Amino acid sequence: MAKNVAESPLEITSSSLGSLDQKLAMAKRCSHEGVVAGAKAAIVAGIATAIPTLASARMLPWARANLNHTAQALIISTVAGAAYFIVADKTVLATARRNSFKQNPNIEA
Repeated sequence: MAKNVAESPLEITSSSLGSLDQKLAMAKRCSHEGVVAGAKAAIVAGIATAIPTLASARMLPWARANLNHTAQALIISTVAGAAYFIVADKTVLATARRNSFKQNPNIEA
């Protein structure tokens, strides 16, 4: 017989606490993987952006006249920040999706 009413906080059993701890540990692992992947992507994107930005600011007359040090730093940091958040978000979602398929036996992954 299935329950129609959600458990109240006072009715939480030890098995549901174990499940909650397992879910919390899984969420921490997913977010940690996202942070690591995002940091790696930010480093790569920062380097890939810094080289042409700094080179163009030294060689191209327009860039030399219009891109001061602050503008160059803003370009590089914006690309690195965007790469971090995009990759971290995609990694967290992919990891959570993969783990949800493992836990649900009705869905074939």
